[in-house]
Amino acid sequence: MNSTTLLDRSYKSFPPAASACPINEIGARHWNILAGDLPFPIALLRESALSHNIAWMQEFARARGLDFAPHGKTTMSPELYRRQIDAGAWGISFATVYQLSFGAAAGLTRALIPNQIVCDADLDGLAMLLRDFPALRVWFLVDSIAQIGLIESWKAKRHSPVIFDCLLEIGIAGKRSGCRTLDEARAVAVAIHASPALRLGGIECYEGSVAQGESEHDRREVDALMSRVADAAVACDRSAFFGNEEVLLTAGGSALFDLVADGLKLRLSKPVRGILRSGCYITHDHGSYMNLLHKVEERQHFASSLLPAIEVWAMAQSRPEPGLAILTCGKRDISHDLDLPIALFHCARGKTAPQAIPDGWKLTALNDQHAYLRFPEQDPGPAVGDLIGLGVSHPCTTFDKWRWLPIINDNYDVIDAVVTRF
Repeated sequence: MNSTTLLDRSYKSFPPAASACPINEIGARHWNILAGDLPFPIALLRESALSHNIAWMQEFARARGLDFAPHGKTTMSPELYRRQIDAGAWGISFATVYQLSFGAAAGLTRALIPNQIVCDADLDGLAMLLRDFPALRVWFLVDSIAQIGLIESWKAKRHSPVIFDCLLEIGIAGKRSGCRTLDEARAVAVAIHASPALRLGGIECYEGSVAQGESEHDRREVDALMSRVADAAVACDRSAFFGNEEVLLTAGGSALFDLVADGLKLRLSKPVRGILRSGCYITHDHGSYMNLLHKVEERQHFASSLLPAIEVWAMAQSRPEPGLAILTCGKRDISHDLDLPIALFHCARGKTAPQAIPDGWKLTALNDQHAYLRFPEQDPGPAVGDLIGLGVSHPCTTFDKWRWLPIINDNYDVIDAVVTRF
């Protein structure tokens, strides 16, 4: 992890008149978000919630006898990877070899790629990473004989001695990748076992695509998926297809992670390591995942669980008509793929303590660089120059709009920062 990354005016929402600053010295600038020390919009992370979430999810996995390899694609932040590993994470998950390269450079020794690798350039890249980082172990997904053929063709063309570790993916009809039937899974496992290019390390699935936020439906669908995972694992075990000393079983997005936990603790002839892979938990949100987590809390009888740690703050830049304020925040700054952002806080110009947003204030639309905050026409609303704090629905697609995010304490003082590598 490069803790001396130099932040400067080339980073969006770094103060353009400020001198460059090593990331690990930013707290010494004594900046405060609400005092206007940084320009708007700005995305930020709340330290108290961030620390709580990292510890909470790690304990959730530990208490169930599972390991944890959180999705690094959520944040693409080496600083956050280090915090997750230091808290006890077994490894980090990535979606691509490109993403993995930053994890390897940050010093990770174990990584999952819950995705298929199929092209020669990516196989070249993975082979290079395994060569350049000898301590690194990586497992990616295989779900077809066609994919195996491409990998073997690459190996023959490159005369490569590399044997890649892989996981057999079990999928869901009508959803994304993965073997649909046990017979298909067996055939792919046979081909992996016979391949000079691959070593089967375990079984993978992703359950999040069935989530509807209705526990009876979600439990039924997840149970069916995990039953097929168990069938595939038992079949591979009986055929002695697993090539390592332990078998990896991995699942778990950010919505139904509690429902897959028991299915990751099979008894096989080799030790089994069950691994959860949740990602959005680290910052949680104020929208989609908050609603889904309420169902987890109900199912597990938790009084509370994760806390929203990510906010985007904008300034009211125009009051063009009654009942409307235009904010300095748009689609290039905040997620909008699942829901529009949620107006949370109002901080009047010159104040340093935000207030809860009044009833009736609501974000109704986004342009590239502008947000539309509507409120009752008889309501005075925010003045030009006032600050509005926004919550997000789906943190992944807010992180990818920022190359850095300050970390703040509960007084909105900037105490640290992270960079992203999208």
